Amino acid sequence: MVGGRVSDKLNKTIESGSKTTVNLEKATEASQTKIQLSEDEALALAAHLKQKLRAGLSVDSDPNSIATMIAGLGDPRGLLRLRFADSLGSVGKAAVPALCEAMRKSEQVTVRRAAAKTLTLIADPAALPYLLDALFSDPDSVVQGSAMGAMAVIGPEAVEAILSILDNDESSEMQIGLASWGLAFVGDRAPEALREAACSEKPVVRKAAISALGSQIQSLDDKKARDLLTHALNDSYAEIRAEAVTLLGKLEDSEWAEPLLKPALYDSDSWVRKNSALSLMKLGATSSIPILKERIEEEEDQVVKNVLVLAIRQLQRSEE
Repeated sequence: MVGGRVSDKLNKTIESGSKTTVNLEKATEASQTKIQLSEDEALALAAHLKQKLRAGLSVDSDPNSIATMIAGLGDPRGLLRLRFADSLGSVGKAAVPALCEAMRKSEQVTVRRAAAKTLTLIADPAALPYLLDALFSDPDSVVQGSAMGAMAVIGPEAVEAILSILDNDESSEMQIGLASWGLAFVGDRAPEALREAACSEKPVVRKAAISALGSQIQSLDDKKARDLLTHALNDSYAEIRAEAVTLLGKLEDSEWAEPLLKPALYDSDSWVRKNSALSLMKLGATSSIPILKERIEEEEDQVVKNVLVLAIRQLQRSEE
């Protein structure tokens, strides 16, 4: 398991999977005798499974059949691994304990990768504790990425687990990046959880939540989301302000966004100033040309100055 690397919140999430743990123990017992397939056996089994799936027939879901298909996930031939993954995906929740066991304990990285990817096809919340375990403890970045992919497709039920990664001080930059992506993938399917996260004490959580709320912020009817964005413009952390002004540029409401972007051109952080100019350009805010010209005279950062020049040119062209 993840051990001391996870926060208390993460440990609670893992403990919540106790029902799955019982099934996982059964899966472990069923796979005590390791099944190995020769290349010919794997090819024959894959062909058999292909016929069944094409005919719309159910794939055998007894423990031995599942263990045999999981053994096929280690085949060196990519097309065959895909066939076994699709077949296990069609089995559904019955295959989850064995897939979790393979993802956690297989010595073959190919099997661990394929097991994590196959769990994406099933999207069973019961797999969450083990997906978290894989994300934190597996040394392979592909396994970690696939584990997050499987968490993301689970949807709103995975939000608390994903947030626990962002909330964990020991999460690596890659894990934080994966969690931010996962949160954005879930997006507006978990609006209340994201709004709460947008007010977190931790900057990394606030930033990820604001970014994930993007589609709601773009909705003219979601005042709560827009209020959070307005608040983010004054956040003490520059990265969050930079994310906020970037989102403003994606709105189809220049009348609302432009007055908020103009003050950000004077922000103490160069990234915020640069992103503000780019957002005004994307919005076609031609009335901001005078202030952009004014900022060129005062701007000391050459990169920002270049963006200001670009924004003015593009806006002037749109006036022609």
